[in-house]
Amino acid sequence: MSDNHDYLGTADNRKLRLSGDVLMLMLKGAGYAAILCLALWFTLAAIHWVGLLLPEDSKFRPDPTPYSFYVTEQGTDLV
Repeated sequence: MSDNHDYLGTADNRKLRLSGDVLMLMLKGAGYAAILCLALWFTLAAIHWVGLLLPEDSKFRPDPTPYSFYVTEQGTDLV
């Protein structure tokens, strides 16, 4: 019985082994990026779905306080 576990035949060629390791790390990173992008997409899709459940009137009403941080009391001195 042989204890040779070099299934890809990369024991003699270190450059090929390095290329394989780098490729696997890049694919692993691409997988993490895909998971992150899909999670973000599902979050945005859920927010959109909740927005579709809102009544029609709420979608077209103006903001109740569009400039609330600029509004001051009328007719009073702020001195």
